[in-house]
Amino acid sequence: MKAETFTTPASSLKADGRRNFVHPADVSGRFTRLRNLGFLLLIGIYVALPWIEIGGQPAVFLDIQARRFFLFGLSFNAQDIWLLFFLISGIGFSLFVLTALFGRVFCGYACPQTVFLEGVFRKIERWIEGPRNTRMRRNAGPWNADKIARKLAKHALFVLASTLVAHIFISYFVSLPRLWTMMHHSPTEHLSAFMWILALTGVMYFNFAWFREQMCLIICPYGRLQSVMTDLDTMVIGYDSKRGEPRGKASASGAGDCVDCGRCTAVCPTGIDIRNGLQLDCIGCAACVDACDDIMVKLKRDPGLVRYDSLRGLSGRKRKFWRPRLVLYGVLGAVGLIVATFGFRSHTGFEANLLRLGSDPYLVESDGRIQNLFELHLVNKQGTPMSYEVVPGPGSTLDYVISVPTPSLKGGESMRIPVFVYATPQDPTRQVALEVRPVETKGARKLRAPFLRPH
Repeated sequence: MKAETFTTPASSLKADGRRNFVHPADVSGRFTRLRNLGFLLLIGIYVALPWIEIGGQPAVFLDIQARRFFLFGLSFNAQDIWLLFFLISGIGFSLFVLTALFGRVFCGYACPQTVFLEGVFRKIERWIEGPRNTRMRRNAGPWNADKIARKLAKHALFVLASTLVAHIFISYFVSLPRLWTMMHHSPTEHLSAFMWILALTGVMYFNFAWFREQMCLIICPYGRLQSVMTDLDTMVIGYDSKRGEPRGKASASGAGDCVDCGRCTAVCPTGIDIRNGLQLDCIGCAACVDACDDIMVKLKRDPGLVRYDSLRGLSGRKRKFWRPRLVLYGVLGAVGLIVATFGFRSHTGFEANLLRLGSDPYLVESDGRIQNLFELHLVNKQGTPMSYEVVPGPGSTLDYVISVPTPSLKGGESMRIPVFVYATPQDPTRQVALEVRPVETKGARKLRAPFLRPH
């Protein structure tokens, strides 16, 4: 495909490179309705997760202070941090596959930046200041009482929305009951949490009130990486130039279907002209698709002049679904899923480690018996109390004295249990064997350690 160079800057930039604030026009259509429904669902999940309890804990609770983490009924502690690799790499890998298939559909429909900007803050702006043309005329006009009142009301609601989003975010780390308690005390009593909320509120207000699409264009690296994650067969939003060109009035003889109304540019949240081809500024929101389809219907022409399609499809060729990168992704995904499955299956609700104690590796008592001293470190990683049995391993001929053979631990509690192990000089056993069994659940742990004796 022949490369093209466009010298006209995107509408988020002025000709001299300065910021030009984007005011997307209102648009309706099937994709806009789908996005609004998705925004409502995702914001609802974000708000609801700290309230939903599973196993006595919030569905998602990242208690960094106690180094305990609860995810949909599963509990983890700091010793399980290695499992985070599978979660992070899995999210990143899924995003690569999704992009290879459908372009930046995540950006347009599920990215938190888009969800809160389009689903909350721009809706507040439209409600207070009116539609696009009204906002732009008011912004260009003098500062009168109406303009000042609307600006103050809008930014007051922006601060309120940013504060609510920040408080909900912090509740994922301190839990809602504790957050509610903090809110009823002086900020100085919980200074760290207060400063975090203050900082998050400020960042969100700055981002959603002013920075906006610049987050996608300047800071987020995802858009700049799309050229290596997409190919000619990736589904993107594109303009059918064969059908649309040359542009002209609807009544013009020999003109294409594009009447150059500018509606696709007016509704774009990043201010680009989709007719210039695939651009890193495009977040795949399909606002331009709904806008163009609406114009085509009014002109009694077929919709789809701007549509979801591959670059190969837009050029008139047949799109290929299976290609080498998808086969590679499939193989890598299968391998990663198998490894992650084994990793998470090895996760248990408790941790047990057998540690050797004492400065002397062994002691020989007056009756000739040989003593080794150990310490059993037991950690309950569950959010609820658990009871355990500590018993010698099957077939062990050593003598064990376990100071607490049936320990009970509260959720997140740990205990260190002294264990004395004895052997006679005639006993050839060289290994200590213990077994820790949870009473309420399955998943016994077998512990091994060498039994030391004189040579």
